[in-house]
Amino acid sequence: IQRGEEGVSLSQMAEEIGVRSKNTALFHLRQLERKGLIRRNPANPMDITIMKDPVKDLVYVALYGMAQCGPKGLLAEENVRDRIPISTKAFGVSGDVFLVKARGDSMQPMIYEGDLVLCARQESVDSGSIAVIVHNKMPKIKKVIYEGGKRRRSCRLVSLNGLQYPDEVIEAADLHEIQVCGRVK
Repeated sequence: IQRGEEGVSLSQMAEEIGVRSKNTALFHLRQLERKGLIRRNPANPMDITIMKDPVKDLVYVALYGMAQCGPKGLLAEENVRDRIPISTKAFGVSGDVFLVKARGDSMQPMIYEGDLVLCARQESVDSGSIAVIVHNKMPKIKKVIYEGGKRRRSCRLVSLNGLQYPDEVIEAADLHEIQVCGRVK
């Protein structure tokens, strides 16, 4: 397809490759992107760069917004805001991972407002781990410290910016109110 000043629409792409649907053309674009043959500009998805050499170390990681927390939980498929290409080599990405956008300053100096935080999806974390959790239907990034040994009598949700934010203590009877979504990598 020859590209002019105004670009090529999905309808024009569909017509050129001999398919009826714009969705089919979009599907093919996504397949080319997954194979590393093209890259799309995140600011303008129709701004496409054809790669001379295929990029082989990319994975597309789901980005969830921290404000999203529906009945199916923070990581429900309908809460995906974008899929971000990440180099597996540069970030050591393996397994089931996701991104969340940090909100607030409670985890400074490690995590700042607006940072994209890479997490390994898991339902539990070791004491002392920094995790994405949902507590009282509110998604949070906190250091999780279990107290009371294996019986887990209580849990403290710790902010790294402890001077401004006191720890939240959750007693054993209320531990069911905490849902661990993943460990911060």
